[in-house]
Amino acid sequence: MVTSCFPICVIALAACVLNAGALDTFIAAVYEHAVILANSTETPVSQEDALTLMNKNLDVLEKAIRLAAEKGAQIIVTPEDGIYGWSFTRETIYPYLEDIPDPQVNWIPCTEPNRFGRAPVQKRLSCLARENSIFVAANMGDKKECDASDSNCPPDGRYHYNTDVVFDSEGKLVARYHKYNLFLPEVQFNYPKDPSHVTFDTPFGKFGIFTCFDILFYEPAVVLVNKFEVDSILFPTAWMNTLPHLSAVPFHSSWARGMRVNVLAANLHKTIAHMTGSGIYAPEAVKVYYYDMETESGQLLLSELKSRPRISSNYPPVVDWSAYAKNAKPFTSDQPSFPGLVFFDEFTFIELTKDVGNYTVCQKDLCCHLSYKMSEKRTDEVYALGAFDGLHTVDGEYYLQICTLLKCQTTDLKTCGTPIASAFTKFEAFSLSGTFTTSYVFPQLVLSGTQLASEQHYEVLSDGRLESRSGVPLPILEVALFGRVYEKDPFPGQGDHS
Repeated sequence: MVTSCFPICVIALAACVLNAGALDTFIAAVYEHAVILANSTETPVSQEDALTLMNKNLDVLEKAIRLAAEKGAQIIVTPEDGIYGWSFTRETIYPYLEDIPDPQVNWIPCTEPNRFGRAPVQKRLSCLARENSIFVAANMGDKKECDASDSNCPPDGRYHYNTDVVFDSEGKLVARYHKYNLFLPEVQFNYPKDPSHVTFDTPFGKFGIFTCFDILFYEPAVVLVNKFEVDSILFPTAWMNTLPHLSAVPFHSSWARGMRVNVLAANLHKTIAHMTGSGIYAPEAVKVYYYDMETESGQLLLSELKSRPRISSNYPPVVDWSAYAKNAKPFTSDQPSFPGLVFFDEFTFIELTKDVGNYTVCQKDLCCHLSYKMSEKRTDEVYALGAFDGLHTVDGEYYLQICTLLKCQTTDLKTCGTPIASAFTKFEAFSLSGTFTTSYVFPQLVLSGTQLASEQHYEVLSDGRLESRSGVPLPILEVALFGRVYEKDPFPGQGDHS
């Protein structure tokens, strides 16, 4: 059995010691949890044995929640699958599920634990929130019985949902969200019939919540921000890092920046599954993050955030992502383009052969422009500019437009797009832009070691250019403008639903 480690290491900004009671700011916490897994998920266990495992994880989460509250946090997010793990079947997940009612029932499980049947996990989460005067967001499983009158009722007579719950500082259930875009291995759960847009109000802003794979789709993620105008997103996730463009910290922070919303992202910590990477992200800056593939310890993060970022003086302006590129004259080059695979997508690449250069590479409607200057062109490292305009079809179907500058795994051009975690070539300057047909573009800059560059080192201009600005040489792993063309998805707004 995998064990979890304590004490928790705490990363906190100096702002956390300021007055946390002001309504214009709040202290947020996320906990990256080294989940304790079941010995086996192939054979059913009793409810008692299931609860024993869940309580082991809740013991760890309890310490994190108490510590966060002691540090002044008003809300904490814990990861997807953080209470029981993953890789279940429908039969083996059942002992772990509880009936989670609609929050409109006005229920505090801590004081009425049996009102809706057996609910030991909900009771414990509610009491943790109530006893520590903190909002608690967690992920668990919901079960709903159905019968033959429902034509969609599964053969076993019940729906199972991957579910986020939120309890307020009095322990009341204030949010219940059923994950809409299930990742392919989640065979133990059902897809909800329709997407739900779950929001709740607090003295420190309006919150929305969704889970993991949801972030790649229009429903419910984009709708929560655009239509329901939430100030902050709670994001429980069990994210397996996929370099170069879908590593947790770079992608989640870029989504916060692209959507101009606070994001509180709590990931699992399980290095054998490439799971790590949690953070607290504001629209204008990464506040704090954690990425560690070397240890197996949990991690608590805290930071101060603006409660209503839209009305703040430094709220980022709207970006026209194609304004510069569509009016720019393409750079000419005698370098031939070549194909390369990035997470099963065939990009069109062009090699950067000099320490200073200007390049354009195109695929379909997308042309990507790059100007750059390296400190020194190393002979043992190769970089390429790539473009992809097409439908991604592995582990989900969604339409992408991506411009990227990335390091190839070796000097063999066939490895361009293959994951690599370290880089030594340093760039003194760069400017990347593209002729995007979408307004949903998420900018990333990742340095050697899969670390984020500081906002002092780059900026996003209102005309769509992602540019360096400090003059400090940076060991770049990848720079990307990751565009999502939601209207070209096979099932618009529905992820993998069919």
